[in-house]
Amino acid sequence: MGFFSKIKQALKKTREGLSSALSNLFSKDKIGDEFYEELEEILIGADISVGTAEEVVEEIRAEARREKLKDREFVTGLLKRSLEEKLTQAEIPEITYPAVIMLVGVNGVGKTTTVGKLANYFLKQGKTVTVAAADTFRAAAADQLTVWAERANVRIVKHEEGSDPSAVVFDALSSAKAKKTDVVIIDTAGRLHVKANLMEELRKMTRVVEREMPEADFFTLLVLDATTGNNASKQAEIFDDAVGVDGVVLTKLDSSAKGGFVISLCGELEIPVMFTGVGEKLEDLELFDPKEFIEGIL
Repeated sequence: MGFFSKIKQALKKTREGLSSALSNLFSKDKIGDEFYEELEEILIGADISVGTAEEVVEEIRAEARREKLKDREFVTGLLKRSLEEKLTQAEIPEITYPAVIMLVGVNGVGKTTTVGKLANYFLKQGKTVTVAAADTFRAAAADQLTVWAERANVRIVKHEEGSDPSAVVFDALSSAKAKKTDVVIIDTAGRLHVKANLMEELRKMTRVVEREMPEADFFTLLVLDATTGNNASKQAEIFDDAVGVDGVVLTKLDSSAKGGFVISLCGELEIPVMFTGVGEKLEDLELFDPKEFIEGIL
């Protein structure tokens, strides 16, 4: 199954819900004030934030009025274009090498699994990869990461449970420099975004990367669970304020009934989605494509 097919399948519930709601809306209402009010409610129901839903509907209303066209095909086309513009408001950065990628996020979003998938992704691009087991708090976290590193066939640097995460990062970077590794991927412990001491730990690891590999293209990627909806946007806002988020890796999209919060995330916070996971297998992670995402939900 190609990636677009996977995205389309993953977003099936969202697409069916939106399609059904829009069909019902077009069948009962002429395109006027009531129509636009209900359209806004439909978008909010798909986990698009109130602010973004209002903006999108107002853009459609203004364009439809200007062009004096109000049929379903025209309005649906405007909706697709407006949503895609929101998704591309935050430009997806190009990764150059050497690169260091630190994954952050709350507990249970799939960071360790994502490390393995990212490692496999870069291997497919012909790059060498080292992973750093900087989650030294969760029991057996390093063992779990070791399994993923072995599946992907990449090197892993790890310390004993309870070690200083920044020391793990330091050793991983030292090893990567010695071996001229293209990509270092850092797994970190899940943390509640309200814990200041844990955020300071992330800042410390960031300082180690910037000091030890200033020449590297360094990204802090926030791993978000697609099933958490608009709460994911709140997580992104807090992590961005605390440590600076360069992009998002979206996980569990295949089990989510709603994907609309991604549009608000990109449009309001201007944080791009860089990668998305659409399954449990090692290869089920790809670069995010805004156009394919919109085609998947509408």
